[in-house]
Amino acid sequence: MEDVTLDAVDRGLVHALQIDGRAPFSRIGEALGVSENTVARRYRRLRSSGVLRVVGTVNGRRLGYTSWTIRLRCTPDAAGSIADALAARDDTSFVYLLSGGTEISCNTQTRSVDERDVLLLDKLPRTRRVIGVSAHLLLRSYALPGTWLGPATLPPDRAALLHPHPPEAGGEAIEVGPADRALFGALARDGRAAHTDLARATGWSDSTVRRRTETLRRAGVLGFQVDIEPRRLGFHAEARLWMSVRPSALSDVAAAMAAHPEISFVALTTGPTNLVAAVNCRDTEDLARYLTERVATLEAIAALETAPVIRTVKRAGPLLPH
Repeated sequence: MEDVTLDAVDRGLVHALQIDGRAPFSRIGEALGVSENTVARRYRRLRSSGVLRVVGTVNGRRLGYTSWTIRLRCTPDAAGSIADALAARDDTSFVYLLSGGTEISCNTQTRSVDERDVLLLDKLPRTRRVIGVSAHLLLRSYALPGTWLGPATLPPDRAALLHPHPPEAGGEAIEVGPADRALFGALARDGRAAHTDLARATGWSDSTVRRRTETLRRAGVLGFQVDIEPRRLGFHAEARLWMSVRPSALSDVAAAMAAHPEISFVALTTGPTNLVAAVNCRDTEDLARYLTERVATLEAIAALETAPVIRTVKRAGPLLPH
């Protein structure tokens, strides 16, 4: 990955892609006040240098899947290789090495209890160097990476030019077939892939790909996320927070944290703790202030565990498991 410094136009492009990862360059140029050619050139530069990419993501909940966050405790000599093995799977996302290099966290989706058990009992690395595994069902999300305020630079009137149609509430269940899975796979590799490329991947015509992509987006099944390291935006201290919160105040605490600009993810979970969050701060002093001045004011939090991110192995994804 090249050492690329982002200027104001680059940061505006990141924000625009966070709002709509497949927005036409012409519309992004209008929002940024630059030409379409400038936007296209900047995007190709950042994409080819490995600074960012747009990733197609699947909301498995709309298809009957459940989401899990998994924590593995490992011996220090094994954590890196095990994290790499987890990241290589097509059913994992947000794989992080935490806590001095002895813990791994990752997310996955399963369709049934049987799939969950197969994942935990058979598919996770089986080695004496894994000394503990716990799985926590994600019950309800209050903040997601796509809503994180860290990349925001555009004023509201400019950002409004980019917002896609919101997903439709309710509606009929969506069935997905082999061609849809091929579509998901192609978009996971490149969320801005041209319709002609997606047609080759699925066997559909360009017009069918266009209609199906829009249908899946409107149904809330398909989304797009900017995959960029927070440090590129000036956030050098990442951490995962696991909290025990008084049940009667759980929703209020989750909603309050979701409004914090430092937070990129908050969800209710099962397990010994009932709230998990991802926090992005400028530096360790900023993280300390956040914990002691922002989180500390939420009196319903009875216990807090903070695990700094040592290495990010994988971010956006995943595909649906087969």
